[in-house]
Amino acid sequence: MFKRNRCLRRVAAIASLSSLLTGCGLLSSGTPDEEGPILVGTTSAPSTLDPAASWDSSWELFRNVYQTLLSYPNGATTPQPDAAEQCAFTDEAHRVYRCELRAGLTFSDGGALDARAVKHSIDRIRAIDVDGGPAGLLGSLDRVQAPSEREVVFHLNKPDATFPFVLATPALSIVDPGSYPADAVREDGEILGSGPYTLASYEEGRQAELVRNDRYKGFAERRNDAVTIRYFPDSPSMVKALREQRIQVTYRGLAPDDIVTLQGRAAKEEDLQLLEGAGTDISYLVFDPDDPWAGRKAVRRAVAQVVDRAAIAHKVYQDTVEPLYSMVPAGLTGHTTDFFDDYGDPSAAKARAILTRAGITEPVPLTLWYTTDRYGSQTAAQFKELERQLEASGLFTVTLQSRPWKTYVEGYRKGEYPVFGRGWFPDFPDAENFIAPFVGEQNALGTPYPVPEITRELLPRSRRESDRAAVVEEFEQAQRILVDDVRLLPLWQGKQYVAASEDISGAERALDPSTVMMMWELHRKTSW
Repeated sequence: MFKRNRCLRRVAAIASLSSLLTGCGLLSSGTPDEEGPILVGTTSAPSTLDPAASWDSSWELFRNVYQTLLSYPNGATTPQPDAAEQCAFTDEAHRVYRCELRAGLTFSDGGALDARAVKHSIDRIRAIDVDGGPAGLLGSLDRVQAPSEREVVFHLNKPDATFPFVLATPALSIVDPGSYPADAVREDGEILGSGPYTLASYEEGRQAELVRNDRYKGFAERRNDAVTIRYFPDSPSMVKALREQRIQVTYRGLAPDDIVTLQGRAAKEEDLQLLEGAGTDISYLVFDPDDPWAGRKAVRRAVAQVVDRAAIAHKVYQDTVEPLYSMVPAGLTGHTTDFFDDYGDPSAAKARAILTRAGITEPVPLTLWYTTDRYGSQTAAQFKELERQLEASGLFTVTLQSRPWKTYVEGYRKGEYPVFGRGWFPDFPDAENFIAPFVGEQNALGTPYPVPEITRELLPRSRRESDRAAVVEEFEQAQRILVDDVRLLPLWQGKQYVAASEDISGAERALDPSTVMMMWELHRKTSW
């Protein structure tokens, strides 16, 4: 039985679902529950338990069991101190950043968390340098110093006003030097952190049991004593578990059919609530420049001319996503509509003219790859729709291929895919994070994309400015280059949906600006 809360208001800014339910009259105890763990479901299982190896949705677990120097208290859109007591640039050039740790910090086993541990945690990310891993976030870092037990100093190799945002990502989680090797990923299936929770038990691909870490010192005010996260293969099985009260909250992976069902029955029944907010996750295609066909700009431009984003959003996702015409999503400073401005509505005739001018007169063979278990159950339907659109133009012959995420990642890092699908959940809410991760020799795609004008001019210029609204021109120019190259083709921008049992509160406050769930905000209501 379902009821969509009637006081929901769509948020226009990129942030959490904070305060969407303000004024709805939901009373809660505000104290940790005593009725067992909150049961949370998601379709997005971690790929690793070691922060040095992950630049993906593993961060959703990391945020709750590890700690970072800076993070996002409820309602914040800029990083605030967490393990740190205070942090600031010490120079006007934004090249020296100093943090002072909270006094008496320890890991969950009682071991000291000091500046040496912070330095170790960050140095090992670069030393291990996992392909497609978070080392790419540290391109502006020269070295880390730990002059005293509580003082950490970051020396940057260039001005970077976004560095505090980087420090707030779960990739920069602080780990124990005695438990996490300096030159290798930890692979024993254990976690030792200093976050709000400890990992009591973990079954890969099945569930993670979190319990309160009594040694935690940070900003989080925990509203529960324990959370169990259960991982599901798809949305239907997750929603079935929600109906049967085997879980109480879903926070990622609801399929469009399930969302529409929840919305459609809003007027009838009341034992579930559906929360909706603006999202920043995006879906896009990547073209391999070394492929004989995808490497030709005319082919990429013809694909861009044929793809019908509105049809994908409506037919596949039932309008639970929005068409996207730039890599920077709507709601962020720097968003543009350049792909629409250049290509307009889908047109096979215009695409044919593009190919003809390049001397291509026969149908272009393309193989499109997607992952079966990372971006939701509609991914296969999305690629079938892309296949239909491209072949209906008469200009392409399309073959679809797919793999599970772990082997899929290996394939695109080896350059095996002419065209492949990716999704992106932001590291932090800034246009930089929708451009910088995808360009340069080392990027999140595992596919080198050298763009000197972006990496050597536009991004460095934007990083000198702490007022992010003052760098719109740089981001617009960068996106203009991306549109001209068509190495990346944005498809859609998501919305955020959380379904929860009627007796659960806090879900409306629990998503940080990167849409990672802060499990400590969840709690049981005591009355209506």
